[in-house]
Amino acid sequence: MAVPHGSNETSYLLPPNQEDWEGQGIPDFIYGQKDLMREGVQWPRNAPSLLDTPPPSRFDTALCSAWRQRMELGLFRYCLGELQTQTLPGAVGFVAQLNVERGVQRRRPQNIGSVRQPFDPEQFNFNKIQPGEVLFRLRREPGLPDVLQQEDILLVINVSPLEWGHVLLVPEPARGLPQRLLPGALRAGLEAVLLSSHPGFRVGFNSLGGLASVNHLHLHGYYLAHRLPVEGAPSEPLDPRGHLHLLQAVPAPGFLFYTSGPGPDLEALISRVCRATDYLTEHEIAHNLFVTRGAPPGKTSPSSALTGVRVILWARKSSFGIKEGEAFNVALCELAGHLPVKTSEDFSSLTEAAACLALIQHCLLPHDRAEEVRAALVALAAQEEQ
Repeated sequence: MAVPHGSNETSYLLPPNQEDWEGQGIPDFIYGQKDLMREGVQWPRNAPSLLDTPPPSRFDTALCSAWRQRMELGLFRYCLGELQTQTLPGAVGFVAQLNVERGVQRRRPQNIGSVRQPFDPEQFNFNKIQPGEVLFRLRREPGLPDVLQQEDILLVINVSPLEWGHVLLVPEPARGLPQRLLPGALRAGLEAVLLSSHPGFRVGFNSLGGLASVNHLHLHGYYLAHRLPVEGAPSEPLDPRGHLHLLQAVPAPGFLFYTSGPGPDLEALISRVCRATDYLTEHEIAHNLFVTRGAPPGKTSPSSALTGVRVILWARKSSFGIKEGEAFNVALCELAGHLPVKTSEDFSSLTEAAACLALIQHCLLPHDRAEEVRAALVALAAQEEQ
């Protein structure tokens, strides 16, 4: 069912009777170039709160109204209330949140043994979700310039949410794609960030071995009404043209890619990032990726203006399965500075030093391996220039 521009947001809501959900079909969220917001999305000067300022975009309204209805209908594993949140004292600016229910009730991760593990249709996958868990299908207007035709992307609720509006972006689930980043999936994630008028809507990807719990291609998207360290952390260029930077002043150094917005620059970034993740996957190196509005590369500060979109890529130690007894598990949001904590005891005692130590112990590659990866990604950037 296509939903034209200007349709009422209730187009994305489920009908009152549950027996009608499956027959309703999946509504389309159709967007064009004018919906991708390049400028004007900034944090308010006073303490931000979720979706009160600036006014929500058409995308935000569709996502949040449909997500709220699914929460009211009990389609999640738990009811997500307002999470207790603190910014840890120190130079980094970690944002810690107490989310006991997710730690207890989330689905057990699949048995993963390789970054390149094939898709297994017998395991849980997104073809097995319940009717009503799909919010809508992301679709571009025909003829959007500078890009190839985008495959269908389903926005699906994460039934064990980290935060408000936590969704999964799933490209054509019937294809049975394994959890390996592809250009179309990354493009959808970048454009979802540009479709939102909220500076705290972020998108991320966990590879197999990087704490992806389902081996079926998906990205995460969610709202967090707090600045994160990676938005404005300074960086140093690794190639002469400045296409690849090393993010500094964060506990786990990452590779930084940047685009000012939609158009050829965005397409070039997608190509660069996917060449890097292809290299990591082929060499059995786990990785996490985070997409956020942020400052351009260089000498920036935590309060720098959000002039474009940052993509941060971390090559990391492989970690298979959930580590019981840890205050938090290290995946895409933790590396970006957002720490969902599992117990009240850990939440009240967590310090910046302990968080940094956990990221270093569970994530950082040995020095020689890290230098090898850095050299390989610099070489890939140089090949592009030839």
